Amino acid sequence: MTPNEKTKVLIEALPYIEKYDNKTVVIKLGGNAMPEIKNATEDIAFLNRMGIKVAVVHGGGPEIDKELKKMGIIPKFINGLRCTDEKVIKAVEKVFRRINKRITRMLKQKGVKAIDAMSCIKARQKSQELGLVGEITSVDKKKLARCLDSGHVPVISPIGIGQNSQKYNINADTAASRVAVDLNAEKLTILTNVDGVVVNGSLQTHIDFRTAKKEIKKGVINKGMIPKVEACIYAVKNKCPKAHLINGLVPHALLLEIFTDKGIGTEIVYKNGH
Repeated sequence: MTPNEKTKVLIEALPYIEKYDNKTVVIKLGGNAMPEIKNATEDIAFLNRMGIKVAVVHGGGPEIDKELKKMGIIPKFINGLRCTDEKVIKAVEKVFRRINKRITRMLKQKGVKAIDAMSCIKARQKSQELGLVGEITSVDKKKLARCLDSGHVPVISPIGIGQNSQKYNINADTAASRVAVDLNAEKLTILTNVDGVVVNGSLQTHIDFRTAKKEIKKGVINKGMIPKVEACIYAVKNKCPKAHLINGLVPHALLLEIFTDKGIGTEIVYKNGH
């Protein structure tokens, strides 16, 4: 890249740096995007240094599957949600603690004041069919806001605490969208291992609620993409200005999505043009 091209990149980024200064951004690191976690934590460190308040919610599906395989348990899903019993919830919590420590450690190595915020979600049982899968009843937004205001990056594991300290498995996309809404975030960005929403072989740079729901019904948007798209819909419906699905395997995807005119991935919008 020539010096002139570098200058153009910086000039292009400037309005976005100004737009997000002192604003909150919620980033969901998907389990399938974990191979590029080094790039993601570098991007988060950059955002943090630029004066952007960043809250991180992580998943961990592939690592949970490996843990369950060791235990001889075959994973079962309904509409992209993991059926969870007492054995599964213990495995989920074990994996989430490991991932949370890894992300927190990597951020600290980059000079970020990262903090484990595992116990900030309250939940109740979502359905008998799913077992110990939780429906969020509240987020400790005061605790998270204090973290953000003091320059910390909270790293949130999607485990919900219910009555009698019962632990519930929360879908990480759902948790991220709820956190984004409760923190009045400017943006929710979900990192996964695909480029975004693809309809009829074409990547959708924008998709509106109505079209998204139609494609879910048709089975075009399916499996694990269902809770991702629904999470973005929930966030935008509840006044989060921007919600994106991007490919976290693309090097420095977060910076490309936030600081460039073209961006990457799919933005979920209320209706086309809005």
